[in-house]
Amino acid sequence: MATVDESVSPPARVADPGEKISLDELRLAARNHGMPLEALRYDVTPVGLHYLLIHYDIPCIDPQAWRLRIDGHVQHPLTLDLAALRARPYVTHRVTLECAGNGRARLDPRPISQPWLDEAVGTAEWTGTPLAPLLREAGIRDGAVDVAFTGADHGIERGVEQDYTRGLPLAEALSEDVLLVHTMNGQPLPPQHGAPLRLLVPAWYGMAQVKWLVRISVLDTPFAGYQNATAYRIKHQPDDTGEPVTRIRPRALMQPPGFPEFQTRGRILDRGVHEVAGRAWSGWGPVTRVEVSVDGGATWAEAELGPQPSRYAWRAWRWTWHAQAPGRYDLCVRASDAAGNVQPVEQPWNSQGMANNQVQRVPVLVR
Repeated sequence: MATVDESVSPPARVADPGEKISLDELRLAARNHGMPLEALRYDVTPVGLHYLLIHYDIPCIDPQAWRLRIDGHVQHPLTLDLAALRARPYVTHRVTLECAGNGRARLDPRPISQPWLDEAVGTAEWTGTPLAPLLREAGIRDGAVDVAFTGADHGIERGVEQDYTRGLPLAEALSEDVLLVHTMNGQPLPPQHGAPLRLLVPAWYGMAQVKWLVRISVLDTPFAGYQNATAYRIKHQPDDTGEPVTRIRPRALMQPPGFPEFQTRGRILDRGVHEVAGRAWSGWGPVTRVEVSVDGGATWAEAELGPQPSRYAWRAWRWTWHAQAPGRYDLCVRASDAAGNVQPVEQPWNSQGMANNQVQRVPVLVR
């Protein structure tokens, strides 16, 4: 990694009071799209509707020339091509992925970065070969502590030139559910989602799911690269060391009822009985409860949960609303998980806007 001048890559900052969304943020938002909330109707998100975050550029990779290197603190370094990986035993997991910065733009003041609201999420059927057997074949040497995963995407972030690289504790990397993925929803992995190969770490936020994977290095010291040591940390003061972002906090989203106003996305609904529905998930354990409020969180009613389709996938919920009185309503939804975590009504602030899971708010006009 190399450092560059601030004129090329500015430092991190928080928006000034009243500061509008910048052209830089709009440019990021145009490149990185969220899932339209009406797509919550799908058990499995269609590939084109799944959320997308790309730090730098989508690399141009020739699948025939591409190779994966497994090296570092191992006895037998490995080099594999795509055919060899596809020939290995494979499994399919339905997994919900969420960006660690989801909800950042709702913070006040907001950290200047990708301006996510609520939609940085999606659920797919991911197919690939488990990582753990490959690491064992390479022969993990005594003293190994972390595993670093490097993608082919290259750029500059906050003054640091780098290949996108994330580290995982060795115990997490050896989880049986961590996959090297080559197929998404039954089709070859598309370029924007990491073709020809990406990492899948179920239950963790999206920063761990390294795309365009080219190298896996076992380390005998803790990984200290930018994407772990500087980025993706929950800091309440700029000079805090902070805590690392890891597993997804519980969240529920509703498919907004009624129909929208084009500019504001406010919802319009006729009086009557309506089913409000959506999905809920958590990386800390199964979702055990979903509650809905129509008065901005002053009172709550329990929703009905659908079946849990798989260990790492979102869970459907629904609630019947008798919307008889005309007027304006502030609909909210929150999830609780088996580990005792509950979504907050208001989000504790942090300087990078990470791991936000404050309740969704949907303004509705009943007429």
